[in-house]
Amino acid sequence: MTIERQPLTRREALGRGVAALGAALATAPALAVATPAKDHTKQPRRELPRFDDPVWNREQSARLEAHTDGRQVYGRATGAVNGVRPGEAVRHLLDFEVFSTTRVVRRPDGNYDRMSKEVVFYTAPDTGEILDEWDNPYTNERVKVVDIANDPYNWVIRDYQAPPALPGTDTHDMPEPEHKKPFLMKWTDFSESTVVVQTGGSAWYPNRLDPAKWPRESAGSMVQASEFFRYFIDRADLEDPAQTHLKHNGVWIRITPWLPWMLLGQMPGHILYNGMFTSGDSLDYVPPAVLDRVRKRYPQYMTAPTHWYGPSLSSIEHYALEQQPAPAK
Repeated sequence: MTIERQPLTRREALGRGVAALGAALATAPALAVATPAKDHTKQPRRELPRFDDPVWNREQSARLEAHTDGRQVYGRATGAVNGVRPGEAVRHLLDFEVFSTTRVVRRPDGNYDRMSKEVVFYTAPDTGEILDEWDNPYTNERVKVVDIANDPYNWVIRDYQAPPALPGTDTHDMPEPEHKKPFLMKWTDFSESTVVVQTGGSAWYPNRLDPAKWPRESAGSMVQASEFFRYFIDRADLEDPAQTHLKHNGVWIRITPWLPWMLLGQMPGHILYNGMFTSGDSLDYVPPAVLDRVRKRYPQYMTAPTHWYGPSLSSIEHYALEQQPAPAK
């Protein structure tokens, strides 16, 4: 049997070099070599995770969102938009691209104002083209695609869990609850080098798109929606207090009613987003077509808010304010 010789890996080459050096030293005359003292002052300071500490959780949540020194970060998410209907396979309808700018600012009480702007564009799965029109395979109708543009999209990062609030409610100065539940995220020691944190939740609230006024856009009188996030973080970054923003990659899932512009009304079923996300200081990983569209259509979204304003409206609330009901088919 012929064994094919493979090129040495960097580690193998280094190992052989060390072995050869050791053999050479073994036959050489003994020399008195002074060992330099270690400079412990240059060792990075580490802070071990305190997963059950609500203040520590608040600080990590702020570091995930942006720089805790007030600098903004750019966010990107991308993935698939799927149609889910009873009695048939899930259908891949569209892809999406999200661009956001986010800033966190510490409040006098130690908590943070988390402030951002975000846009969502829908793209063709086969070409990646950003769409302004779409051929709906469920109805064989060409419809106008409506971007999501949320300015602002804010909340407060506290060391306790704030009571649930309806979309559009300004929670900036809400009073503290009588019985505060500590803010604790769900952390997992995923591997030797990676820590994972899970966030998200579900909501059930009145639909601003009243089906009596919006029969083709509204999925019903109530909105059922869920979002789930998984952040994958380098353990060394998490334990390094000098890192004002925690680099991460993540996965995102959202379950939501049919998008209003799809004009599917109360047809049984829903939309399932599944995608991935990241954030950082660079625009290098934002697709050029997405960046070009943001700069042309939404230039104010290139800079995150520097102060709190609102309220923060959901995409459905924006649709109700900015669009008109489609004519009956």
